[in-house]
Amino acid sequence: MHPTKSTPSSGDQKSSHLRSTGVVGGFTLLSRVLGLVRDIVIAGFIGASSGADAFFVAFKIPNFLRRLFAEGAFAQAFVPVLSEYRTRRDHRAVQDLVDHVAGTLGLSLALLSGIAIVAAPVITLIFAPGFIQYEEKLALTTDLLRLTFPYLLLISMTAFAGSVLNSYGRFSVPAVTPVLLNISLIGATLFLTPYLDQPVMALGWGVLIAGVAQLLFQLPFLAQIKLLPTLRVDRQHAGVKQIVKLMIPALFGVSVSQINLLLDTLLASFLQTGSVSWLYYSDRLVELPLGVFGIAIATVILPSLSRLHANQAPERFAATIDWALRLVILIGIPAAIALFILAEPLITTLFQYGAMTQQDVLMAAMSLRAYAFGLLAFMFIKVLAPGYFSRQDTKTPVRIAVWAMLTNMVLNLILVWPLQHAGLALATSLSSFLNALLLFLGLYRLGFYKPRPGWPVLLLRLLVGNTVMVLILIGLGSELELWLDWGWWQRAWHLGLLCLAGVAGYFLALLLTGIRIAHFRS
Repeated sequence: MHPTKSTPSSGDQKSSHLRSTGVVGGFTLLSRVLGLVRDIVIAGFIGASSGADAFFVAFKIPNFLRRLFAEGAFAQAFVPVLSEYRTRRDHRAVQDLVDHVAGTLGLSLALLSGIAIVAAPVITLIFAPGFIQYEEKLALTTDLLRLTFPYLLLISMTAFAGSVLNSYGRFSVPAVTPVLLNISLIGATLFLTPYLDQPVMALGWGVLIAGVAQLLFQLPFLAQIKLLPTLRVDRQHAGVKQIVKLMIPALFGVSVSQINLLLDTLLASFLQTGSVSWLYYSDRLVELPLGVFGIAIATVILPSLSRLHANQAPERFAATIDWALRLVILIGIPAAIALFILAEPLITTLFQYGAMTQQDVLMAAMSLRAYAFGLLAFMFIKVLAPGYFSRQDTKTPVRIAVWAMLTNMVLNLILVWPLQHAGLALATSLSSFLNALLLFLGLYRLGFYKPRPGWPVLLLRLLVGNTVMVLILIGLGSELELWLDWGWWQRAWHLGLLCLAGVAGYFLALLLTGIRIAHFRS
């Protein structure tokens, strides 16, 4: 066994975290911008029609499972074990772990995908039972699901490769990989739809092509670090058993927000046509800051927290979580406020073309505001959960997730009647705040997190900065009728002006109150 490796100083470590977060966030921003372009193209072709509802359900099912198996429970279980092997064992042991995990994961998901393709009609009814009253929509969703479900296998293996690369500090490659999905879907929409009886089927083919492209893209980079896996299956392998043991409870715990979103889709399938699509478009806008900042920060800190725990450095462990929380509120609060204030302009500018109607804008804006209310909670969950998983504790988040899940179900049933689809989004936000609060209290009570000095001053400065931003956005805003009458270039110009003015006012106010970038480096 190799001796425990030394860790860099806390200041150097946070500076490295900031650079790595910038890299991941930058590439994620590129992916999310292309994702918005993708959604603009899709909205123009299919709007919020029955075909749109069918595709969004068919894509959400494997996408939901991807976040459970790949980016969710698997990554949270695999990265700490891989970090432990890397810290305490030699390269041969790490290679052996990678080989067996790749083989076991690949075989399991291949079997699951085969079963899902055969059972697609049943799965569709489970996840969207309201479609039973629309025979054509149900049949179309089933056909699309048979195309999209193999994406689970392909993207999970891609996420496995990305977890290995992230653990070795190669953050840029996994961060840029999602760009290929957006390029594939844009290309499929533009070039395949004219040749298909059901144009929306082009999106299903686009998803499948993207899965192959994303996996092939990462393999050469695994070869560079000499960890290209040879698929080997042995469920009795010590590392595989350790990962499975951590992963089983984490399947539920780490992905509670995704389960909540899936429940939204299930209940929305009983509402008026368009409800699934309105939730999708509003969720996509919330995913932009969540992915660029929340997920980027979580991606960077998980390997670091795992190594700090393995090296028994509790003070640096707590300091890393504190750094992540400060960065989250620096970005998360203004992002949530901006999404809330600019809901209609954002939906109009990005999606209200072609098949998207004015009514669709109003409906999607309602759910966007409800999701925006919970954005900070979504981001807190992303950075607090690694505090447990890095210590290979998956049971505590599961207990917390159970309470959050039950709360979400009750709130869904209470709020869906008066608020329709927006009530589903609001229930997700409220239950996510409960989830985040319980995660925070758990780390604090166990002594794994202690707030560092300076929080009251930071919060006061953020209050000033956000107040300035709100005044700018409201002062420069225009009536919705004008946004609907403008052409795309007028919309883009005014939205860009609003965003730039709001960002400039916010950060200038922070600068004048004394906040500096150096405060987030040490």
